[in-house]
Amino acid sequence: MDPVSLVVGAMLALGGVLVGRLLPNRRARVDSPQPALNQAPRTPQPICGCGHHLVFHDQKTKTCQAQVVIPGRWTGERSHTYRQCMCQGYRGPVPVDEYYVPDIIDGE
Repeated sequence: MDPVSLVVGAMLALGGVLVGRLLPNRRARVDSPQPALNQAPRTPQPICGCGHHLVFHDQKTKTCQAQVVIPGRWTGERSHTYRQCMCQGYRGPVPVDEYYVPDIIDGE
């Protein structure tokens, strides 16, 4: 390689580094909202594999009672139609049971 192309390449690389340093910083500004990592952690939600919450599943049969929307373009109709979710049983994280334990006061 000739020395001129090496010098031109080095100058282009140095110019790219300088332009990157001089452009406005892309870090979060003070007036922007806080990122989600700094917020308080949320408790995990019991969401089934069908996408519905545990409250939409029957406690005895575990079948999903929610309605799903079928877009009209899938069926060739102008309006949307609804049908019951085809989920046969809740398949998601099981919430921990809550128990009441009375406080122990004065060692009683």
